[in-house]
Amino acid sequence: MDRRTLLAGLPVLAACSPSLATFDALAPRDGGVRRIVLDAAFGPAARQRIDLYAPVSAAARALPVVMFIYGGSWRHGDKDDYNFMGAALAAQGFVVAIPNYRLVPEVRFPGFVEDCATALRWVEQNVAASGGDPARIVLMGHSAGAYNAAMLGLDHRYIHAAGVSPNAVKGVVGLAGPYDFIPFDVEATQEAFGQAPDPRATQPIHFARVDAPPMLLLWGEDDTTVGPRNIQSLERAMRAVGGAVETKTYPGVDHIEIMLALSRPFRGRAPVLADVTAFARRVTA
Repeated sequence: MDRRTLLAGLPVLAACSPSLATFDALAPRDGGVRRIVLDAAFGPAARQRIDLYAPVSAAARALPVVMFIYGGSWRHGDKDDYNFMGAALAAQGFVVAIPNYRLVPEVRFPGFVEDCATALRWVEQNVAASGGDPARIVLMGHSAGAYNAAMLGLDHRYIHAAGVSPNAVKGVVGLAGPYDFIPFDVEATQEAFGQAPDPRATQPIHFARVDAPPMLLLWGEDDTTVGPRNIQSLERAMRAVGGAVETKTYPGVDHIEIMLALSRPFRGRAPVLADVTAFARRVTA
């Protein structure tokens, strides 16, 4: 199978596999960027490691930062499969952090959210040495990663406990994230959240607040993994309290394609990269 044929089938491959390693290895990626930090430890566990990407050209001032949190039903995923994401965002003028975090069954809620808060603390404390501005951070995630990002942005207890500055996070971007999914009626949510003593405390919609960072919530109309109730419920909750929230729905885009649309081969599917970077620039201006 040649490269072109394999790339044509990669959205199907990604949808069928918890790993994007094949896609990441074969897909063309943006140039003019480099991975400047590899496997930095933000905690003692083997999965508590983080990478940084940045533009090759020196900037006149510190760059805004995007911390991307991958999905995988809180059970799968590896930062090494998202080099394309680091390159795509760094090529737009951001320093990009991509952490690993502990997954089910090693941890359950709230362990994976706490790991992401600890990774955020590492970013705030260390990104300046790599040309990033620790006071201008945008959290971004896909699927379960969007959930983690939303919880960090909305339930301030996590970043407070991690020692992150209250105003470091300037915005939150969620791609196809679950934000309102009680009851836990699928295996992934049962395993990740079924032991939580208060199910309401697991749901981002219950932490909507007027002083939360601005949110951009994106969803694809062909998504059969995370339904429209999630984006609609969080939008209503944020608007009800006077919070800043924007939403956008892409026709003909599914749960995986909304994330792959940030990569070079699939940007024609939807303007996800343009929408995300425009929002990130605006909230960090």
